[in-house]
Amino acid sequence: MKKFNVGIVGATGMVGQRFMTILENHPWFDVKVLAASARSAGKTYTEAIGSKWAMDTPIPASMANMIIMDADADVEKIGELVDFVFCAVNLDKEATKALEERYAKAEIPVVSNNSANRHTPDIPMVVPELNPEHIKIIEAQRKRLGTKRGFIAVKSNCSLQSYVPALFPLDKDYGVEDVLVCTYQAISGAGKTFETWPEMVDNVIPYIGGEEEKSEKEPLKIWGKIEDDVIVDAEKPHFTAQCLRVPASNGHMAAVFVRFASTPSKEEILKAWKEFKGRAQELELPSAPKQFLNYFEEDNYPQTKLHRNLENGMAISIGRLREDTQYDYKFVCLSHNTLRGAAGGAVLLAELLCAEGYMD
Repeated sequence: MKKFNVGIVGATGMVGQRFMTILENHPWFDVKVLAASARSAGKTYTEAIGSKWAMDTPIPASMANMIIMDADADVEKIGELVDFVFCAVNLDKEATKALEERYAKAEIPVVSNNSANRHTPDIPMVVPELNPEHIKIIEAQRKRLGTKRGFIAVKSNCSLQSYVPALFPLDKDYGVEDVLVCTYQAISGAGKTFETWPEMVDNVIPYIGGEEEKSEKEPLKIWGKIEDDVIVDAEKPHFTAQCLRVPASNGHMAAVFVRFASTPSKEEILKAWKEFKGRAQELELPSAPKQFLNYFEEDNYPQTKLHRNLENGMAISIGRLREDTQYDYKFVCLSHNTLRGAAGGAVLLAELLCAEGYMD
């Protein structure tokens, strides 16, 4: 695979920082541009970030002294330097949509971590192991935008990455009908650390704005089909969700209750999880976990602190599968929210798009 020059738009935020750490030694992607708001533009990254660097590892040496470009004013200049950009800006929905479309219309493909375009009908929202065929909608999107190269592709909400991958491979043979999910989400999902959000220490907040709606609606697009140049959401499974913020630095956990059209045995579920591989594994993409779904037999596993970094934070951990008195089965899932759930998921999506020829 050839090397691609890439930019990170929104580089000073927490997800932008995570992009930097992931891309520091990426075999396919070479970071040439860091972009942020006008107040950071013109400064070195180290000057702009100051004390707000939130990662466990230092600022990548290759990027520490890069001059930050203006994410809004320098779109054309950025396009001359990169093959595509990752977008993780902190703007409202309409401003985000407008900015991402400006990049796309400037013939700069956008791989977005933002939620603004997740329900735009001709923009693919892809988990590479689950619905890679949705990237085919890019052809229709380019026709709408009037572009040859430019397009927008997005990753799904971070909390979905824990439980939707566990349900998806069970649907074909057994028909997933109804799902109740309660998520327990780390503070980094809000762009926070314990230093910047001390009230989260020894605390649980039973509300995350917009999260329950995303958790109930976004899976239906992942399960959807391309019809007449748009992605049509599936009608099932039916999801209901409750989302809580918990005092963990990283890692989103989910308690899942599921009802099937045709109830599998526990052994059949475990076999489906163990054997499941997606397009990311078939293509051996650099960020793809070798074993995507990992089941733990121990009653007290998975644990956030012990298992969130499994396979560089890109694998899904599952445990406590058992029959339920109201649903058919219940189990718990765990994923790393800023790796698999955010920046890492976007990098894996970009790898898929490169491997399938959409960045050429």
